[in-house]
Amino acid sequence: MEQRNLLQSFEWYLPNDAGHWRRTAEAAAYLAELGFTDIWLPPAYKGNSGIDDVGYGVYDLYDLGEFDQKGSVPTKYGTKQEYLDAIEALHCNGLRIIADIVLNHRMGADYAELVKAAKYAPHDRLRKLKQKKIKAWTGFRFPERRKRYSAFKWDHRHFTAVDWNALTERNAVYKLMGHNWAQKVDREYGNYDYLMGADVDFSNPEVRKELERWGKWYLETTGVDGLRLDAVKHIDSYFFVWWLKVLRKYRKEDFFAVGEYWNSDLGILLEYLERSHRVMKLFDVALHFRFVEAAREGAAFDLRRIFDNTLMQREPEFAVTFVDNHDTQPGQALESFVGGWFKPLAYALTLLRQQGDPCVFYGDLFGIPHDGIAPVRELEPMLRARKQYAHGGQTDYFDFPNVIGWTREGGMAVVLSNGGDGWKTMKLGMPGQVFVDALGNCDGDVVIREDGCADFPVNGGSVSVWVPKF
Repeated sequence: MEQRNLLQSFEWYLPNDAGHWRRTAEAAAYLAELGFTDIWLPPAYKGNSGIDDVGYGVYDLYDLGEFDQKGSVPTKYGTKQEYLDAIEALHCNGLRIIADIVLNHRMGADYAELVKAAKYAPHDRLRKLKQKKIKAWTGFRFPERRKRYSAFKWDHRHFTAVDWNALTERNAVYKLMGHNWAQKVDREYGNYDYLMGADVDFSNPEVRKELERWGKWYLETTGVDGLRLDAVKHIDSYFFVWWLKVLRKYRKEDFFAVGEYWNSDLGILLEYLERSHRVMKLFDVALHFRFVEAAREGAAFDLRRIFDNTLMQREPEFAVTFVDNHDTQPGQALESFVGGWFKPLAYALTLLRQQGDPCVFYGDLFGIPHDGIAPVRELEPMLRARKQYAHGGQTDYFDFPNVIGWTREGGMAVVLSNGGDGWKTMKLGMPGQVFVDALGNCDGDVVIREDGCADFPVNGGSVSVWVPKF
């Protein structure tokens, strides 16, 4: 099976200048040169705060930057035509497009409705407190779109819950009468169906029909090659089993899909894979938190155990590995940014191995100016080394708690240390062959001995990627 190399091509604090699609198109050749195979683009549809919306406060799925809604025609990233032009530019450079799909919640309704609802304890969604009449923002008419592409209008019948009562101007979790919590969702808070905004009721036949219509329209309109599915832990897994099957049949292609199930418990991730009939891969959240732990503990962390209890170890064909993303970066709701000193090690552990499909974070490749965070210096040369040498069989040398390494038959030796300076004796290449550190962390050459082995050094708290010298 082909190993993909993904780029998450955005971070939370990109400029709100409607210029990202243009910049992405201009960068297409460079991204292909670095060896990426798939580009994950941010949500392309109009959000509640218009040009200021990152894309997760969804207002209108059909508005890709085409209609004057929520204060602007373009989205934060540009217009619909610029989006389509960026996709074409990426395709012309041999890159596949993964679209970010946010279905779970809607925001910025056009009007509020008086409805009966039951208030629930915020941290116990199985404990009903009281029933009352509330005013809920659940009416979506999209007046500026004027029924183009779809005449469907959303109201309280299509949503399970909200978190705001406009009568009292109070926040709470209100489940609308006539609706039930979805059952095959994460069990945090007893039942984690509700996340935010107006929570879509995926059991409603009208909703399912509309999302089928929209999915087909979106695939046909954009020509994207795969989907990144947001917040799947809050959506009954049966929905994606059905929806992806319908879209794949329509597309006549078993296209790529990866779900964001934010839970570090491997058992829960494995359970979801089974419950969803493996219709998608999952981001390896468990591995991300292993990186967070390793960065925090330093030399006290046993590197031999770095892959324990991760999808990469247990289900590598269904693991999309990552170091950080837009949710884990500083200032965000799931902030858990991997310590800077460990980032190059973490990227070596994802990019340079056989297992999993690695995903690089835009903020690590290009930096995060908002927080004064510089690009990870080693990342670009590591990507180039991956493209040229990270092929073929893999031999691990995980025999010391603070220094580990592995080789790839394509001509690469990787050594990591979370303690002091060290080395790893590994077999690679032909006697007399000379290797250099592609990252420039270690000076000098390494020469393969007559027995086919060499001592590949590494600096303390660092990583070296040894490749043939030409």
